[in-house]
Amino acid sequence: MEARKVAEAERVQLTLPNRVEYLGVARLLVSGVAHRMGFSYDEIEDIKLAVGEACTNAVEHAYEQEEGSLHVECLVYPDRLTITVADQGKGFPVETVGSQLGPLTAQADDDDLEEGGLGLYLIHILMDEVEFHTAAGVSVSMTKYLRRDGVAGDDRTVSNEI
Repeated sequence: MEARKVAEAERVQLTLPNRVEYLGVARLLVSGVAHRMGFSYDEIEDIKLAVGEACTNAVEHAYEQEEGSLHVECLVYPDRLTITVADQGKGFPVETVGSQLGPLTAQADDDDLEEGGLGLYLIHILMDEVEFHTAAGVSVSMTKYLRRDGVAGDDRTVSNEI
């Protein structure tokens, strides 16, 4: 079997002030890139929401009232879009992420629900792959696969033989 070639990604980058007024610019960037790639309207809305949540987390938690930058990078592959939102602010223990990803249940007490707090859960359910890195600040990498004919992944494996 022939080894599959790894495609070189096109890179689109944006650096913004770490302020809430610029979050719409990040969403516009990913919307434009996803549209150019051929994602559906619903998929673009999912991507925008996930990126908006990642950016909001950075703005609210990274710099604690200090000035800083928010970096958004889109890596465009033939079959997927990987978006990384990164800051250089204070990190958080990555091992705590798993406890924040559970869905809400009918048994959940309204008093136990925190305002906000659903961002990480939303990111995970809206995107196909999500990774957190905390080496220098926090970096969230989110991947959405391009679906053609309702199927995700590498369609080159489909045989043309009948």
